[in-house]
Amino acid sequence: MNTSVIAQVAYLVSAILFVSGIKQLSSPATARSGNARASVAMLLAIAVTLLDNEILDWATVAAAVVAGAVVGGVLARTIRMTAMPQLVAVFNGFGGGASAAVAAAEFVRLGASGPGPGTGVTIVLSTLIGGVTFSGSLIAFGKLQGIVTGKPVTFPLQKALNALLFLGVLLVGAWLALVGIGTGDHSWFAPIAVDIGHGFFVALVAGALVLGVLLVIPIGGADMPVVVSLLNSYSGLAAAATGFVLGNMMLIIAGSLVGAAGLILTQLMCKAMNRSLGNVAFGAFGTDGPALAAKTGERPVRDVDAEQAAMVLAYAGSVAVVPGYGLAVAQAQHELKKVCDLLEERGVRVRFGVHPVAGRMPGHMNVLLAEADVSYDKLLDLDDINAEFDTTDVVLVVGANDVVNPAARDPDSVIAGMPILDVDKARTVIVMKRSLSPGFAGIDNDLFYMENTLMFFGDARQQMSELVKEVREA
Repeated sequence: MNTSVIAQVAYLVSAILFVSGIKQLSSPATARSGNARASVAMLLAIAVTLLDNEILDWATVAAAVVAGAVVGGVLARTIRMTAMPQLVAVFNGFGGGASAAVAAAEFVRLGASGPGPGTGVTIVLSTLIGGVTFSGSLIAFGKLQGIVTGKPVTFPLQKALNALLFLGVLLVGAWLALVGIGTGDHSWFAPIAVDIGHGFFVALVAGALVLGVLLVIPIGGADMPVVVSLLNSYSGLAAAATGFVLGNMMLIIAGSLVGAAGLILTQLMCKAMNRSLGNVAFGAFGTDGPALAAKTGERPVRDVDAEQAAMVLAYAGSVAVVPGYGLAVAQAQHELKKVCDLLEERGVRVRFGVHPVAGRMPGHMNVLLAEADVSYDKLLDLDDINAEFDTTDVVLVVGANDVVNPAARDPDSVIAGMPILDVDKARTVIVMKRSLSPGFAGIDNDLFYMENTLMFFGDARQQMSELVKEVREA
């Protein structure tokens, strides 16, 4: 059996591992195993490609694997959960940038002969999508990290400029794909054509990078989970296009899987916010809304301390916990787990309700709770937990805001129609939050002022530690 056949068999095994791994990611209980399968699939595909094309030998591949494992292990151990969305955004950017770099290298390698129409189209697509993904992901990282403002950045004629830039990039790409960078012969015009072709390719790269920036800066912080998911899809599409450039079947399969999964996830995220993808991309939603925020405090609220909150929780028959980004910021998940364990020891039925867009990226809260060893079977999705709120004694909201705002049921609200966790239907709601400040949507939360709501103000980690003590002594 020659090396080419062995490589194709290895690619087939990798494809099977990729598909089965993604399938396992659909459940928290099997997600870790699925991630491991997909990682092995990627490692196998990269190693076989490098060896089959005689780019590296076994020793070099092994050294690279060890180095990568060390870097990955350190990142996994040291990265804070609050920074996980930023890390994902950077990974998306690197994926897109790598695809664009490979396409550029292939373009240069082909030289004056030009890539030809078929290969040219895939080179242009890989460069365009990869460039947009790279710069767009860096802006998303900046918004999440606070380096770039989380507010939508808009200016006059912005959409018209984006449209003109996109059209210009398409025209440049069409010229490169159809004409190429040379004449294909050794005529006197060939050197000039090569220079023009290289200039056009630089223009294509620059246009893609600028377009990525312009597409992300008008998107507010409230929509960052959708943006991260969409950019993940872009990185997969860029990889698939690069697979066509290189004629690598495994890269096409892997890129297509990531691209399709990312698009499906993006659609689910938009549905969870009752918004279209076009509205996310061009709606400039997620302003801070200072005028709305200034209204907080004008309506009366009922606040409690740790002892009072503990008494309400300890003597409840059932408790539902709703985690939000504030829980991740305070790193209070372990203390929350202690509170829940103490409640269960008292015979209280405890469940967790996780909204699809809670946190700053898909699955953020699920990973956070898994880190604290919260059992998977206690995590209920939106529909399942909403069916239980009517019969729930107490709901403990920790750091969540917009996803529990009853204003979503108001047709005139900016979040009208957004699926929410109906926590206000429970007998009592305890909201653990630093203040009455609005969430990413920039609007006041009606839940805070309802008669069955108790506000438990303070840092979630500190207050949760106090709650552990008080529940134990209740």
